[in-house]
Amino acid sequence: MTIHHAALETRRHDADALVAFFALLGFEEVEPPPTLSGRTRWVQRGDTQVHVLFAEDPVVPPAGHVAVVAPDYDEALAALRAAGHRVTDRAEHWGSPRAFAAAPGGHRVEVMAFPPT
Repeated sequence: MTIHHAALETRRHDADALVAFFALLGFEEVEPPPTLSGRTRWVQRGDTQVHVLFAEDPVVPPAGHVAVVAPDYDEALAALRAAGHRVTDRAEHWGSPRAFAAAPGGHRVEVMAFPPT
């Protein structure tokens, strides 16, 4: 079994910036089903999706986060920093370089070179 997607709430006016943030991590925007059109935007890389849900008062967990593996880790962090996103390096608990990035709308996104084995 694998996790297919994570859903993040954001204000409608922050959606473009959040989609652009995930594009820096190799995600491409895909069309949601017609029944969800106008209420969400979806991005996908490989078999993994992030669903950007529009909310007037989005919930952004203070410590909760989405984690993505970036095989092009150094390039991904450089692209995030060049786009003005705050990126903070973190301890390598399992030997993998990793960092937290501040995504538009306040979400925390962990970026890892490789997952724990």
